[in-house]
Amino acid sequence: MTDSTPAPATWGEPREKTVTWYDPKVVVAGREGLTGADHLRAMADGELPPPPIAVLMGFGLVSVGEGEIVFTGTPDDSVYNPLGIVHGGYVCTLLDTVAGCAVQTTLPAGSGYTSIEIKVNYLRPVTAGTTLTARGWVPKPGRRVAFAEGDIRDESGKVVATASSTCLVFDL
Repeated sequence: MTDSTPAPATWGEPREKTVTWYDPKVVVAGREGLTGADHLRAMADGELPPPPIAVLMGFGLVSVGEGEIVFTGTPDDSVYNPLGIVHGGYVCTLLDTVAGCAVQTTLPAGSGYTSIEIKVNYLRPVTAGTTLTARGWVPKPGRRVAFAEGDIRDESGKVVATASSTCLVFDL
């Protein structure tokens, strides 16, 4: 459909979503002199804003430990695929977030990371309004490469997806 062509009435009323985020430079500048875990704790404690991706996707940081992190997210139907379930990309993004942030908790000040690869296993469909709890942990930290794992559970505690990830660690 183009903007000039009206949608058929059978489509129902259009929906919209407004996303508001803070300057990501503040998040980046806030890491100066902090370990990866302390940087994430500053976000969890509200001293720093969350990164824009977390706001866009509706993820919230719940807890930060050494080599472990927990986020929650409640997808809405704006992330539905044509089958009427939450798109796997939403689930993968949440898993990539917890895996990467788990690695970040192991890093000293002045170090960063980026995902090299991620493998996701989708075990159950997810529907809008389901509160998801995602946990990431690091079985093998490293100075150049770190390995992380993650899982997502629904409100009843059932695992809906798992992931294994590899991250490149580098000096900032």
